[in-house]
Amino acid sequence: MKINSYSKGDVVILEPVGKLLPGNAVGKLDEKLYALLGRKQYRVVIDLGKTAQIGSSAISVLLHHHFKFREFGGDLKLVNLTKNIRQIIAITRLTLVFDLFDTIEEAVDCFEQRLPAPSK
Repeated sequence: MKINSYSKGDVVILEPVGKLLPGNAVGKLDEKLYALLGRKQYRVVIDLGKTAQIGSSAISVLLHHHFKFREFGGDLKLVNLTKNIRQIIAITRLTLVFDLFDTIEEAVDCFEQRLPAPSK
């Protein structure tokens, strides 16, 4: 599992490549998200377009960090969901929790339409 990372303005985009299944892959994602919190980068987009599979532990990590980023005035948004991942998110009713977008640009624009995240 490789996780690419880049920024568009003050929004960080993480792109997991491969499978987000229990073990090193999920731990690596968790570490990256905690590192962003530590650097006070609270606006995050997870691009799942190159993620082949996602397990329940990865979903738990995404949920945990979604609420952590919101606690600091930011957010975590999901984009480019594959058909399989979109079905998992829908079946688990997480469409009520996460903002889902088709493109990175849509997600970044959504951040820009809101007030800047407060620094803590």
